[in-house]
Parts: sequence; C-alpha cells; structure tokens
Amino acid sequence: MSDYRMPAEWEEHERCWMAWPARMCMWDDPDGTRKAYTAVAHAIAQFEPLTMVVNPQQAAEAHNYLGSDITLLEMPIDDSWARDTGPNFVKSASGDLAGVCFGFNAWGGKYTPYDQDAKMAERILASAGVPAIHSRLIAEGGGICVDGEGTLLTTDSCFPNANRNPDWSREQIDEELMRLLGVEKVIWLPGDPLDEETDGHVDGVAAFVAPGKVMIEGSDNAEDSRKEYFDSLREAIDGQTDAQGRTLELLNLPEAPWDVSMGERFCCSYVNSYIANGAVIAPSYGIALDGEIRERLQDYFPGREIVMVPIADIAVGGGGIHCITQQQPAAG
Repeated sequence: MSDYRMPAEWEEHERCWMAWPARMCMWDDPDGTRKAYTAVAHAIAQFEPLTMVVNPQQAAEAHNYLGSDITLLEMPIDDSWARDTGPNFVKSASGDLAGVCFGFNAWGGKYTPYDQDAKMAERILASAGVPAIHSRLIAEGGGICVDGEGTLLTTDSCFPNANRNPDWSREQIDEELMRLLGVEKVIWLPGDPLDEETDGHVDGVAAFVAPGKVMIEGSDNAEDSRKEYFDSLREAIDGQTDAQGRTLELLNLPEAPWDVSMGERFCCSYVNSYIANGAVIAPSYGIALDGEIRERLQDYFPGREIVMVPIADIAVGGGGIHCITQQQPAAG
C-alpha cells in the first residue's frame, strides 16, 4: 500500500495547470484554438488559481490572449494536453504533496517530437517545490480516474497496449497503479475503439462524480455507430463494487452527435469536463443538447456551479476540457 493517495478531483485544489497550444499542426483554426484555451482558463480561474505552461517563444502571445489574471510558467513543451503530460499529484496522510511522473511516449509514438513533454511533469513539480515519484510505466493522466477512496477506473486498450508497455502484464500494471496512487481496486473498462488518438482514455467515457457514483457516456440512438461500444461500457461497469464495497451507481450522460465534417479526431464527450473548486467546467458545442447536459450536470453535482464553455476549436484536436487541465490538490 502506498504512503500516498491520489485525491478525487472534487477535493479542494491549490490550483489548476494547463499548457498553451504548441503543436500548431493539430488545429484547423489556431486563433480559434487559442481563444478557446483562453476561455477555459478564465472559466476555471473564477474558482481557483491557474498556471499556464508556455513555450518561452510563445509567452508574449499567451499573455496577449490571457491577460494578467493567469500566471505563466515558461518551459519548453511539445504539445498542450496537460492531463497527460503533467504530474499526477498525490497526498500523504499528513497532507504533504508529491507528484507521480509516469513515462510518456506521445500515446504510443503518435506524434513527434515529445521529448520536452516527457520532462514536463518533473519540471512542473520542481517549479512548485513538490517532490517527484518516478515510474517506468508509460501512462497518461487521461487514462486514470479515481474516487479518492481506493478505486481507480482505467481502460484495457491504453496502458496494456503494446505501443506503451509491451513487457507489462495487466497484473503488473495494477500493482504499479496501486503502489503509486494509493488505490486498492482497479476496475478495467473497454476502451473506445474509435478513439485512435489516445487508444481510448477513460476520461472521455467515464468519471467519478462522488463516492460510489460514476458518470458514463452513452447513447439512446439505436443507429449511433458507437452504441454497441456504449452498451459494452455499461455492461462492464454495471454491478461493480468499489474499494469500499459500494455497488457503483451509473449516471448516464449522452455524447454530442458527430458527423464526418467535424473530422475524425473531434471529441464529442460531455463527460470530459473539469471539476474545479465549487464548479464544473463543461464543454458546449452550440447545439440544443447543451441545455439538457447542463441540467443533468447540475443534478449530478449539486452545490456546484455549472459553467459551459464552447470548445469546438479544442475538440477538433482530439480532446476536451479534462484533457487540457490537471488539478493540484491543496496540501494539508
């Protein structure tokens, strides 16, 4: 059992970390993407401090968009998915923080270069004065969802993938996640076969919203090309118990509709939201479904303000709000 545990995302944060858009070939409209990142950052900054990691040569550009309310931290980076390249913060029983630095190979070598991103977690921790815990496991934060009480959700298509950890068995991955993150039970879910960017990160399809409660992506449309996958996701988690012995309650959240004009990478996930101090920062797509999602999220997160941010110019790159954020828990 680890001396540390990874807190749930709804526990108090010291700050949020993001990374300014760097790999510009990812974006159809770079200016639109910068504006969308800015909107997400400002939405979060209403509720907690936010630091934006930025390439030194882009610092002036970032400041022009973000203004003086957002702290900038200059360091070399390759890309802008802080969930996957930032540290996974953990906390000791006495309240001290540390940060887990997994190995990083750009989701199985899908993009190059990635050598600066592979160092980003350690550099963030050094800047924050937080000790680092290193692991040989190739893993990304988007592939991890915890309840802070011993349970972790992940998918069988990511970390055991030969493009990441060819020499690791699933049992060895279990043991390493338990050692690093203080979890007692790992629940393996099927990964989304259409998510070719990350090989099916869990944060696009499932998220704990409270102890014993999991929000999962789904579809009631019988003609939806992903309905078979959503049904398998529900089947895999239905009836599961968490580390405390509670049977997990499943909360459905529809996905936004996709069509070919959006591009193959487009992220349609409403589940891919960020839980901030006192709020949930969720995506909007400019469609009627946005209103229903707001109502459902308000039911799922009572007492939190629901702030929806248009993210089409981020989603086109293959990710959503959760993908571009990483929380740092409050110490103590």
